[in-house]
Amino acid sequence: MIELINKVTNPEVRKKAVERFKERGIILPTFKQMQNPDLIPGKVKDKLKNIGLWELDPMNLFRISWKNEPKEKGGLFGDVNYLELPKEITGVDARIVLLVGKWFPTGAHKVGAAYGCLVPRIVTGQFDPTYHKAVWPSTGNYCRGGAFDSSIMGVTAVAILPEEMSKERFDWLKEIGSEVIATKGCESNVKEIYDACWDIRRNRKDCVIFNQFDEFGNPAWHYNVTGYALEEVFETIKTKNSRLSAYISATGSAGTIAAGDYLRTKFPHLKVVASEALQCPTILRNGFGGHRIEGIGDKHIPWVHNVKNTNAVTAIDDEDCMRIFRLFNEPDGHKFLKANGVSDEIISQLQLLGISGVGNMLSAIKTAKYFEMTSDDVIFTLATDSAVMYGSRLDELTHEKGKYNDIQAIKDYEKCILGQVTDNMRELNYQDQKAIHNLKYFTWVEQQAKEVEDLNQLWYDHDLWQNLFNQPKVWDEMIEQFNDETGLLK
Repeated sequence: MIELINKVTNPEVRKKAVERFKERGIILPTFKQMQNPDLIPGKVKDKLKNIGLWELDPMNLFRISWKNEPKEKGGLFGDVNYLELPKEITGVDARIVLLVGKWFPTGAHKVGAAYGCLVPRIVTGQFDPTYHKAVWPSTGNYCRGGAFDSSIMGVTAVAILPEEMSKERFDWLKEIGSEVIATKGCESNVKEIYDACWDIRRNRKDCVIFNQFDEFGNPAWHYNVTGYALEEVFETIKTKNSRLSAYISATGSAGTIAAGDYLRTKFPHLKVVASEALQCPTILRNGFGGHRIEGIGDKHIPWVHNVKNTNAVTAIDDEDCMRIFRLFNEPDGHKFLKANGVSDEIISQLQLLGISGVGNMLSAIKTAKYFEMTSDDVIFTLATDSAVMYGSRLDELTHEKGKYNDIQAIKDYEKCILGQVTDNMRELNYQDQKAIHNLKYFTWVEQQAKEVEDLNQLWYDHDLWQNLFNQPKVWDEMIEQFNDETGLLK
């Protein structure tokens, strides 16, 4: 039976955590405060005015929000950070809007998913920050987020990620003192990450593994924080005839796609669309392989993916992503876009899209074409991180393909954006969804020691997913009580 995290299980361990946090001046934000920073205490905001966005300062836990002021240092809070792409870029009438992850600490929204996994264990006494190390298995940004949260809380982080991930990720993890385990392969080599976790589970009793692929704190954070942010942006930008028609998310750990579960409660006709790499079309074709859309992970269905809420799947060629990533970040690409009618303001913001953000945009374009959407239709997706995370990839592409030029920009736009069609895309009916759900058996029951009864519960228990996603309501009460016991808000 899948159990909720809703009670203190070890008061003595919890007491140690209270003392640790009191000594280090650590105050935990609630999920409500991450949704709405207006609820953050004034004394916290005063301190944030002198703290950099990436600094390992306890106050930066309160910057785990989509509403950070877009500043490197001293920023407070405002509206949700988002970018709407014009038709001059997308080539479709439907409005495509991306939430922007760059302005989270670490430059990516995964710092929130990691918080959603770690903090419930702390306030219930299941994790001892004076003894335990936190293990963060990841294809990139999640282990960075987990390492950031851990470091602030005085916890040693163990980051596990594939050896072929970008140099920037490894450099930063080592810089903040994380233990780093590089596993074989690229972002689609998730089993190798799991194998490393089994080795730790057997041999290192001081480690607690926070596996984003089976920790419900991951999708619960997105359901309550990302979903809320998406709804707020829609209410801001909608016109008289606007429809929130689709939400696109790379599946990865199936955390971000859970924002679609929240949106479904508000917009019942919404299409939730999973995006994956054509080189590894796990949902689309039960496929496998390596790809270059960093951070999304494949070759399995995450335990925490509510497949019943996924209406369609698209597969994007990673070559298209790399070519458009260059178009958006090279001077000659900008020159072409400006000649094509794109404003300087929009061009200056294209660096807000990392490689997976480009993939999400291309999936949104395919979705608009497949469902024949008009200018009344609004499609939401995410730029989970920015080009800052991939400078080394641009250097590699220049070395491999030569200096970027205006002719290449024309080719890339025509082929990779305007040339997106509705191939490698499928709507999912009930039986399709069940078949995808059944794939969880081979990863989670055969390899990861889950119970078949729990797998069936995830499919047949109609109340389970809402109960799992709504756990933060109880967690907030426990966080507030924990903070009261530290006395730091008095």
